[in-house]
Amino acid sequence: MTSRERLLKTLQGQIPDCVPAAPDISNMIPAKLTGMPFWDIYLYKKKPIWEAYIEAARYFDIDALMDGYFPLVFNDEPYFYSPFNTTSYPLQEAEEYIIFKNEERIITRKAWKIKNKLHWNDTVDVYYVADPPTEGVKPETIGLPPEPKHYELLKGQQEVDCGPEGFKKIKNMMGDQGLVGTFITTSITFENEEQIYRYYDQPDMHNKWAAAKLEKAEKRFHQVMAMDIKPDFLCVGGSGTLLYQTMEMFRKISFPAVKRIIELAQEAGMMTHMHSCGPESRLVKIMAEETGLTVIDPLEIPPMGDCNLARLKKDYGDKLTLKGNLHTTETMLKGSVDDVVQASKKAIDDAAAGGRFILSTGDQCGRDTPLDNLHALVETARTYGRYK
Repeated sequence: MTSRERLLKTLQGQIPDCVPAAPDISNMIPAKLTGMPFWDIYLYKKKPIWEAYIEAARYFDIDALMDGYFPLVFNDEPYFYSPFNTTSYPLQEAEEYIIFKNEERIITRKAWKIKNKLHWNDTVDVYYVADPPTEGVKPETIGLPPEPKHYELLKGQQEVDCGPEGFKKIKNMMGDQGLVGTFITTSITFENEEQIYRYYDQPDMHNKWAAAKLEKAEKRFHQVMAMDIKPDFLCVGGSGTLLYQTMEMFRKISFPAVKRIIELAQEAGMMTHMHSCGPESRLVKIMAEETGLTVIDPLEIPPMGDCNLARLKKDYGDKLTLKGNLHTTETMLKGSVDDVVQASKKAIDDAAAGGRFILSTGDQCGRDTPLDNLHALVETARTYGRYK
């Protein structure tokens, strides 16, 4: 059975030949395996991270559930999705400038040229030589002036098609190694303290923000479904959903769009996926009881999360597929191969019965995770994870 076939059976509630193995190696491991400076991948796109991920998936022979790594963009989409951002110029008109660089990092900032004057984006992006970038940073928080004094136009970026044709290329590249998804909406609304203050200061805007998010999500859904080559599943999650927002905030602003997209996906016969690192047990309950979500991850254990895999399986394992949840630092990064094997066996014992389980990690594996540990996770799924 190919990885693609194994995942499809699992997500459809059927029994595959063995438990799928899909450790989260979304960024750092694939980037490291290229041997390139990380900014060559994320900034200059000499090998975009989504291509590096597929190569890494083949290297480890994982059952790849590629949840939105390819940044599919349509021509008429605005640059920002958040209702809180003040910049509203179209993405396609922006140019990117280097405003700082040394041996460890390159900092860039986007600007729009209007009547021969540059209008700078509110935030900067920081690209590192050996780490993934930090995006959307307020310049003053890292000691930069509100407007750059010195800058140069960014040059040397490889042309990358992030439209439907580019998505088709990535889908073909993935082949039988797994499934490819794309984001339609996100479970996140708030990303910083300023936005949270606005939430409390402007309660009269809550319904308007929720309606705008829903409208954009429905429009994007129909655009995706009109493509010749469609994704295998649709993404509706977001990292740390319950870190920068309370459950009440999630239900008011983000949940209406999330729920609606899941409904539309079900009507179209499309699967849906939610990723949300951090505390997630309440999200599992909501998604299982109030929506038809297909799969949720990474189900982190304490202290990073609050999930008990065996309990979630008992309560909700017949309603949606659970994906998780080996500890990414204590087990995957610091543990031995035997530690990984034992933790993998426990996760399989806790959640594999009856299907609807994908063996994975509790969020992304760190850059220096031993490669043997990743091989051990996959091998344990292939052997110990076989159904009787």
